Amino acid sequence: MPLALLALAVGAFGIGTTEFVIMGLLPQVGTDLGVSVPTAGYLVTGYALGVVIGAPIMTVLGTKISRKNMLMLLMGLFILGNIISAVAPVFFVMLIGRVVASLAHGAFFGIGSVVAAELVAPQRKAAAISLMFTGLTVANVVGVPMGTFVGHTAGWRMTFLVVAALGAVGLAGVAKLVPDLPKPPGVQLRHEIAAST
Repeated sequence: MPLALLALAVGAFGIGTTEFVIMGLLPQVGTDLGVSVPTAGYLVTGYALGVVIGAPIMTVLGTKISRKNMLMLLMGLFILGNIISAVAPVFFVMLIGRVVASLAHGAFFGIGSVVAAELVAPQRKAAAISLMFTGLTVANVVGVPMGTFVGHTAGWRMTFLVVAALGAVGLAGVAKLVPDLPKPPGVQLRHEIAAST
């Protein structure tokens, strides 16, 4: 398996961690930003809505650039969103950060799956895609508990800074290891959206 799959898995790990780690940090975030826990729960809802809206929009926007560049752009959005969340002075700003980070979610997994499949021989495509998604699985088993631990010991803002750093590692990995593969002839917008939703 090519090392580029590891870069995609790291990106998936970061995305999976930031998606779910907020649930264990809601009381701390709510107290710090002066909102109730139910109101802080909108940080979960906002992320989910951003995923639903972001996947098709980002895919449409990405049809004019290479898949590698699109993956790098998505990781850049992910990093930016988590930094905004980490430094947010008020709840509304953090909500914006969560939405910005979530815009990368669906499109990254859709485009990443297509890229992962193109990196290997036809008989290894399923294994390559599953390896990329291993990052998401490991995020739920390791990343979320560790992120919650960091949040309870060093503060919830540190959790989002660490996740942003994971995104930076994923971005560097994509930039260095993922080849700039041309889109196959005949690929249309509907194929790209189908892969991202």
